[in-house]
Amino acid sequence: MEGITGYIFRNCHSRYFPGVDRYYMPFLSPRQDHNFTRRELDDILPEHNEGVHAVPQLLTRQPEDFLWAAGELAAMGYREVNLNLGCPSGTVTAKGKGSGLLARREELEQLLDGIFAAAPMAISIKTRLGMHDPEEFGHLLELYNRYPVAELTVHPRIRGDFYKKPVRPEYFDLAVRMSRAPLCYNGDIITPGDWEKASQRWPGVETVMIGRGLVADPSLAGRLKGEQPAGLDTLRAFHHELYETYAQAFGSRRNAMLRMKEIWVYLIHLFGDSEKLERRIRRASDTVDFESAVAEVFRTLPLLDAPAGEW
Repeated sequence: MEGITGYIFRNCHSRYFPGVDRYYMPFLSPRQDHNFTRRELDDILPEHNEGVHAVPQLLTRQPEDFLWAAGELAAMGYREVNLNLGCPSGTVTAKGKGSGLLARREELEQLLDGIFAAAPMAISIKTRLGMHDPEEFGHLLELYNRYPVAELTVHPRIRGDFYKKPVRPEYFDLAVRMSRAPLCYNGDIITPGDWEKASQRWPGVETVMIGRGLVADPSLAGRLKGEQPAGLDTLRAFHHELYETYAQAFGSRRNAMLRMKEIWVYLIHLFGDSEKLERRIRRASDTVDFESAVAEVFRTLPLLDAPAGEW
């Protein structure tokens, strides 16, 4: 998740919550000058990812830019890179990237031809069903089947569904029938029960990618493997370390507060009767107000078994 699951979050999360096999990094968007930004470089440096199995994601429509970035990542020791064909953001799709590339069949084919012919590492793909119509997905699967895709992660929505409209599981059924690549399911896995239902429907699919659900319930990955949900003390300690680490890295408690407020958009749903304190956190204009509201959440609100509400 762009802006949230950078290396500081990944490292802190892995110390407190077991169960994640691979962390997929926020996407890198290779530029024509073939230089990473300072922020991108910070996120991919091996010394910032020690002890964490992290997989870079690339967002591009140009084979040469993908191959340059893949070469740099291979030199750092990475052995897999993920091509992001799922991002629905308007600023991304307007440039023909992410799920915007799904509507440009010839250009997508040229990209896949180029990267699979010369990439120095395994390539996995994350995809939506299509740009405009889920019926695009069958043709996309036929295209993906032509390449040695290490893993195909399918988010069963079209671009226009964003994250609000219901997933379309019947199209993941199609992937199970057609895909030659190992499959990973992505979409609306918020509780262990959600994954249990998915596993019953697709018993041969053993891999799931979780985004918002893991931020809302940081212990979710472990719970899918039989671990107990996180207790209040663990969540409080995780939050404290994450906040303090951001403050040190950013050189500003205010900037750390702004980053933590992005996380609270999701995390607040793990607490009952949270409407009043959610507003206080969201509206906090200084760190004193923010820290006071957060302390009250941990001190007074009941911890739920699973995130509640719409988000």
